[in-house]
Amino acid sequence: MIAYVTVGADDIARAKRFYAAFLPALGYGLKEGPEGLSYALPVDPGQSPVLPDFYVKPPFDGQPALAGNGVMIAFEARTQKQVRDLHAAALAAGGFDEGQPGFRASYGPHFYVGYLRDPQGNKIALFSSNPAEPGREG
Repeated sequence: MIAYVTVGADDIARAKRFYAAFLPALGYGLKEGPEGLSYALPVDPGQSPVLPDFYVKPPFDGQPALAGNGVMIAFEARTQKQVRDLHAAALAAGGFDEGQPGFRASYGPHFYVGYLRDPQGNKIALFSSNPAEPGREG
């Protein structure tokens, strides 16, 4: 099981604007400290944490943060509309488009996804695979 995912950021304030545009809508809470941003899903008393957590931090080695080629973090939305709305909000908050929301022929008929880059260049996917919504034709 993956416990947490960390992406590097040189400008934490800029990263916070970007991630604040969609992570709270997906249920993530933010704890901010001198080491960066820590996002986690809520945990009911007596329950185990819902993993993975998501961290945005400056690199520990003090070198510039670099986005990994071929690395992508995907966040699940509830509906196709939420994917569209959050994709637009993330773009308005400083993200870069890597693929407008829609169906992709390579994936299943209900996999609806939009791709972004955060201000540091990390690739993010926002997707919904809600079987109650219309699927891809053909």
